[in-house]
Amino acid sequence: MSRTNPELQGRTASFSEPVSPGGSHRRSALPRVTRTQLVRWNLWVVRAALIVCLAAAGFALGPFGLRGVPAAGAGLLLALAVLLAEVRLRRAELSSLLGGALGGIVGIFAALLVTLVISRTSEADATKSFFVCLALFAFGYLGLALGSGRGGELRAEILSRRAPEKPALSESLKLLDTSVLIDGRIADICDAQFLDGVLAVPQFVLHELQLVADSSDSLKRQRGRRGLEVLQRMQKMPQVEVRILDDDFAQAGDVDHKLVELARRIGAKIVTNDFNLNKVATVQGLSVLNVNQLANALKPAVLPGESMRVLILREGKEPNQGVAYLDDGTMVVVDGARRMINKSADVIVTSVHQTTAGKMIFGRLDERGDSASTPGRQAAAATAGARADGTPRMDSTTRLPEPPSLERLPRTIFPEPDAD
Repeated sequence: MSRTNPELQGRTASFSEPVSPGGSHRRSALPRVTRTQLVRWNLWVVRAALIVCLAAAGFALGPFGLRGVPAAGAGLLLALAVLLAEVRLRRAELSSLLGGALGGIVGIFAALLVTLVISRTSEADATKSFFVCLALFAFGYLGLALGSGRGGELRAEILSRRAPEKPALSESLKLLDTSVLIDGRIADICDAQFLDGVLAVPQFVLHELQLVADSSDSLKRQRGRRGLEVLQRMQKMPQVEVRILDDDFAQAGDVDHKLVELARRIGAKIVTNDFNLNKVATVQGLSVLNVNQLANALKPAVLPGESMRVLILREGKEPNQGVAYLDDGTMVVVDGARRMINKSADVIVTSVHQTTAGKMIFGRLDERGDSASTPGRQAAAATAGARADGTPRMDSTTRLPEPPSLERLPRTIFPEPDAD
């Protein structure tokens, strides 16, 4: 066996990377240089280079009649002024910078026009130079100040003239409730292409639907499975986009409050059949699409005085009342129709009442139809049954047998007696 030096082994161990329990190596805890820090260091290097360059240019060129160290100091002061301007411009908004740059360019052009006028005057050169510098600094400053101050308005003007963008996804997003999935009519509505946009199912709604499908009650379990089948059917529709949202609000409590909070946060509409959820969401200013309200709106309009023919199924609450139902489930309460249970009757509508549970139609029997049909029914009864005296019924289409013909006997003619 080869022996290793303990000091060398200790150094090797000190520089070896620690091994994680899973076997993967982790990086050593060395100081990391982020990209932001690297950019800052590069900026400080550029700033230092600017200071050195301006100081060297002042020392070499000697501006303002200065020589040596004073000239380098003047260059250093100019570099500090540039750095202060940089610090100030860093805090400005982008709209202010763009407006200031545009205003400064316009001011410089205005100063150039003024200098052209000044150059054609007969003033002394010193005076002309003073006015040229004054115009350059004055118009440049005015353009910079006004442009930076009005840059926000310029940005708003540009944005207002842009073409209208497509509406955000949240404007057409619709959140599906557990009740509307269990009901199942939402799939038929989507199949008829009456809903557009994105239909979203939050994760907590899907979890509640799964709990209903796993219930020990057979009825609840059947309803939950039907809701899952409806959701799967909607996912297969090419014209509908169904999306599962992972947003959850643990502090909201039950599913209804979570649904309201999510709809308020993303600006979506709620699709539900729950009456209480509909009221709570409406009070809070949210848009609600209620399938029951849609079904009630699609029911045919019935006006008082119209006649209809219905099948009386059961008796009503009041005496001598009968109850019938239309094809869409609308209840029809008919006065005086208790004796006509399990029979069809002509009804005249007297009033229509719209309630929160749906529409109810009240009517009475059409006596004109009954009176007109009474002779016909009596004639049919007379021809269909036997006579009260026991005489057999006679068919009107059968001819009576003719009586047998009687042969005439030869008649004897007696001669008349003579007159005498």
